[in-house]
Amino acid sequence: LDQPRSRVEFTHEGERKVLECLYVAGCDGFHGVSRKTIPEEKRREFERVYPFGWLGILSETPPVNDELIYSNSKHGFALASMRNENLVRYYVQVPLSDKVEDWSDQRFWDEFSRRIPSEAANRLITGPSIEKSIAPLRSFVSEPLRWGNLFLVGDSAHIVPPTGAKGLNLAASDVFYLHSALTEAVTGKGTGGIDDYSSKALARIWKAMRFSWQMTTMLHRFDGEDAFAEQMRKATLDHLAHSETARRDLAENYIGLPF
Repeated sequence: LDQPRSRVEFTHEGERKVLECLYVAGCDGFHGVSRKTIPEEKRREFERVYPFGWLGILSETPPVNDELIYSNSKHGFALASMRNENLVRYYVQVPLSDKVEDWSDQRFWDEFSRRIPSEAANRLITGPSIEKSIAPLRSFVSEPLRWGNLFLVGDSAHIVPPTGAKGLNLAASDVFYLHSALTEAVTGKGTGGIDDYSSKALARIWKAMRFSWQMTTMLHRFDGEDAFAEQMRKATLDHLAHSETARRDLAENYIGLPF
């Protein structure tokens, strides 16, 4: 990948294939081979693993609200989201030691109900789950996004906790930058775009990382946290409730920064 022309080898239908190319886009996710192809001495990784996960269920029931509900309570975080008028995705914060088998549908509904506002809980319609899983939360960035002819895109280079809903948004911005850069390169308009791809994409990635980290720390209770941390979380939420400037900043980041 650090030569003028690159070769990608793979097996298809039992036959070994070789693809010669000018550029390779590593879009193979966090567990793929692309990032690991970059020599360890050439890359730097940043990671924050959070000490909890999200237990989520999918249920064919009407949404409890026509907008998202992010809930911070003394019992922990909860999120109410919807897919359509009869399909919901709900989450509760759980310890990483928990397993899906520990949570019956009834236990989930009981816990979810006590974490969301009482007026929403009174409207809640429950039903059997059609899917249930626990997702760990982490923040992760690998730099640079380019090594030779290889360009990392999306989850192969970065992971955000779902609190800020920025995973797909970041992947889309990576694709936007790389598409423009490769178009310029292969049409003979110069290599400035591919030379700047990593720095341009990372500038936006780190802003989204900050926002997702901020949302996660603002909305979740951490085991072993002191009273000061709890008061800071309350102060942050109170600031959002009473400051239009703070709400505007959150909205700008939540909707997605321009790219």
